[in-house]
Amino acid sequence: MQKESQVSEKAASSGQQTVFAILAAISVAHLLNDMIQSVIPAIYPVIKENYGFTFGEIGLITLVFQSASSLLQPLTGWYADRKPRPYSLASGMCLTLSGLCLLASASSYATILMAVALIGCGSSVFHPGASRVAQLASGGRKSLAQSIFQVGGNGGSALGPLVAALIVIPFGQGAVGWFALAALAAVALLTAVGRWYSAAIAAGMHSRVMGASGVATVSRRKVRMAMILLVVLLFSKYFYIASMTDYFTFYLIGKFDVSVRFAQFCLFGFLSALAAGTVAGGFLGDRFGRKYVILGSIFGAAPFALAVPYAGLWGAVILSMIAGLIIASAFSAIIVYATDLMPTRVGMVSGIFFGLMFGLGGIGSALFGWMADHTGIEYVFRISTLLPLLGAVACFLPDTRIPSRN
Repeated sequence: MQKESQVSEKAASSGQQTVFAILAAISVAHLLNDMIQSVIPAIYPVIKENYGFTFGEIGLITLVFQSASSLLQPLTGWYADRKPRPYSLASGMCLTLSGLCLLASASSYATILMAVALIGCGSSVFHPGASRVAQLASGGRKSLAQSIFQVGGNGGSALGPLVAALIVIPFGQGAVGWFALAALAAVALLTAVGRWYSAAIAAGMHSRVMGASGVATVSRRKVRMAMILLVVLLFSKYFYIASMTDYFTFYLIGKFDVSVRFAQFCLFGFLSALAAGTVAGGFLGDRFGRKYVILGSIFGAAPFALAVPYAGLWGAVILSMIAGLIIASAFSAIIVYATDLMPTRVGMVSGIFFGLMFGLGGIGSALFGWMADHTGIEYVFRISTLLPLLGAVACFLPDTRIPSRN
């Protein structure tokens, strides 16, 4: 009882300061979660060869996974706002664990779809709740906290193809089962986070931190306009990332005749650049304002993305990494910008935007897969590189920074 009281006192005293231990824990859990998820597209070349799937069927696998993630996230976020459940994060990871084991032993297309749907459901529980924990532990440095949380996910997404190249490609689909160890480690971490979260709720820190916005008041009309613009920006960002994540390896193999393993290492380079860009976006968002980070991130990536389909092998790899580095800084800024507009609905807003991230990525993957079957992978890349140009609409976002009184 005394130990529980000490934890509660520590949680209460940390309400005005950044709790880096908790941010590090959920970032590592995010890394493990997204590393598991990124194994799905990383094994596409293996299952395509083993089962003779078309690009359209590959895209449908992603669509099922992303849909399971996206459709439930707003609901789980809304529920977390109303009735926070500190241990729901660990429970969601158990769903991911069960889907992972099923994927390792799947022998039919239907079973593969069921497995990725379970992994998607685990993701839908994890992301909104973990985003709330990040803001609760931020001490007011919301962009930094969201970036620390998000960089774990991007790092995991980058590690997935690398680990797949070293483990899954040589040993086959059954080696996916080894990732169950990562899921078990994430369950242990999230159980510890749940104890801190429970103590924070008991100490009253939850209602104090989540009720504070710290931004200028924006009219309802401007909030609605901003939300529409943010959806357009997510569309441009995640359709482009979907084309890179799911089809960059096929593009390199088809155009430059490289090996599957080499193509996976190139994808790792792109995804690593995404992780690095996420950290930069957090620092810049707190310092210069989220609107300008969003504008510079998506629209600023356009020149490099546009040049990828017309470059040689190493030029394409380097340009894709630069585009990834720039465009990655937008998501943390978008999430915090949106939750600043609706500070009492952090879980729901986070769920909506994480859901849109997965949903748009899934739709983009399925669409590009269908296009690749009918027009070729190179045509898909020429079309997808136009998407960052839509980042220009960020100019019309309202500025939420409180004006200086100097």
